[in-house]
Amino acid sequence: MNCKNCHTDLSEKDSYCNRCGGKVIRNRLSAKNLFEYISETFLNYDNALVLTFIHLVSKPDVVISSFILGVRKKYINPISFFGLSLTFSGISLFIIKKFYLEYLDFSNLLNGIKGSQEIMSSTSRSILEYNSLFYFLLIPFFALISWVVFLDKKYNFTEHVVIYFYSMSLLSIISVFVAQLILLVVPQHYFMFSMFIYPVMFIYHCFILKRIFKLTTGNLMLRSLIFFGLFFVLYVVISILVFALMLATGIVNLEDFKPQ
Repeated sequence: MNCKNCHTDLSEKDSYCNRCGGKVIRNRLSAKNLFEYISETFLNYDNALVLTFIHLVSKPDVVISSFILGVRKKYINPISFFGLSLTFSGISLFIIKKFYLEYLDFSNLLNGIKGSQEIMSSTSRSILEYNSLFYFLLIPFFALISWVVFLDKKYNFTEHVVIYFYSMSLLSIISVFVAQLILLVVPQHYFMFSMFIYPVMFIYHCFILKRIFKLTTGNLMLRSLIFFGLFFVLYVVISILVFALMLATGIVNLEDFKPQ
């Protein structure tokens, strides 16, 4: 008998491969053993995915530091976790486009300013259309700022990317389920929820960075101010570039900014 994963010779009594650790499967696939596999994979407390999710909430520094220091089995790796978050996000966006698209148009908040309404509407459509890309680009964007702010902590840029792969994926998964609940129960309050995400994101990252880098409250506040300053500068630069791109492509015109 051979291992179906690495083709190593096994004895009939072996339950696991002594080379790759793969479980020996003797039964044909059926509804019963498929359900058992799914339950064992996703609902078992000892499962890496469940542990990753729970510990990212309670002790995120342990999950992130463990992966950076070389622990690869206890927790799900950040790329796989990010891929899972993209899957949930994609399903959520499909449901929103199908049933709740009207609640994502925030352009009516800028009544009387035609150009601003057009920009808001175009931005909302673009974010919805390219949500996964924007979400992915936020990770190196935050990691770059974080790397500069915590340069003295000896974490390189890639290790900061790992931090945000974990943190942004967790926040995405949680926000997807909460968003769907809000859209189901009180969809008219979705805008408030969208604004509430940002302070939650800030507080959670403060929690993570404080634990990872063993910061005092004062040190954390100082570095947060520096982070915000760098974020604001980069945000303004990127906003100018995006606006110039929208002008160049004809999405908006300077005449649109004339009062109605």
